[in-house]
Amino acid sequence: MDLLIVLFFEALKAVASLALISVGLAIIFGMMRVINLAHGEFLMLGGYAAIVATKAGINIWVATLLISPLVVGVIGVVIERTIIRFLYGRPRDTMLATWGLSLLLVGLATTVFGNTTEGISAPAGSLQIGDYRIAAYSLIIIVIAIAVFAAIWAVFRYTRYGLIARSTMQNADMAAALGVNPSRVYAVTFGVGAGLAGLAGGVMAPITGIVPTIGAAYVAKAFITVIGGGPAILAGTVSASVMFGAIDQIITYLSTPVIGEVALLAAAVVLLRFMPQGITGRFFRRAA
Repeated sequence: MDLLIVLFFEALKAVASLALISVGLAIIFGMMRVINLAHGEFLMLGGYAAIVATKAGINIWVATLLISPLVVGVIGVVIERTIIRFLYGRPRDTMLATWGLSLLLVGLATTVFGNTTEGISAPAGSLQIGDYRIAAYSLIIIVIAIAVFAAIWAVFRYTRYGLIARSTMQNADMAAALGVNPSRVYAVTFGVGAGLAGLAGGVMAPITGIVPTIGAAYVAKAFITVIGGGPAILAGTVSASVMFGAIDQIITYLSTPVIGEVALLAAAVVLLRFMPQGITGRFFRRAA
């Protein structure tokens, strides 16, 4: 029984981590239809922001939960204003531009931080469950993920910005006719998506460490989760994260992490074969 409880919490941590990694991309890709291949590098920048801030003496919670998303969010707005805004409706050009941007960010990070892994200590100890111990930080990641998704849902459903953002993404011309500035909404929304990626990087830094090329390990999982989840941004990200995160963790426990990731990819292929529109496209058409 103790082992089952430990496995359950580890599976929940895997689901929460995958959801945090993917939600920023879900907003940028799901709402704005921007294929952002630099998403992994936004996570990497968030991790480095948390590490630098922590080493400068700033409280680790402030560094990971505030500084990381703010720094990467501002960077995201700058990138949207200087690059992405000229490429809306041109998916192939956007892919090429963001791929080049990812290479640039990796090169800059390597120049500044070197090609070695940087990290910070997890801010919590461990919990004893029978004969087993689990990191208390795993529970914190789960709580953070739940709080983030609840906040996003509340913002997009009950606030003026959420209404304006959703209406602008659906029909920018009509929103402009009603006095909305679509250009500003696009910039803010892209910045929010980038900031959420930065938050994920800051949260993951204590358990994975950060290296300039770490984004490559994140971006594929994020795209698989977002596409597998389907058109509903939050419901799709949550449902796909639950499925893929649980499969990855269970297979990893039974074999190795590499086999777990292979199983995740295989599950995504099977899912999209039978549900090309994703989970929410098939079952939750009216979900948020």
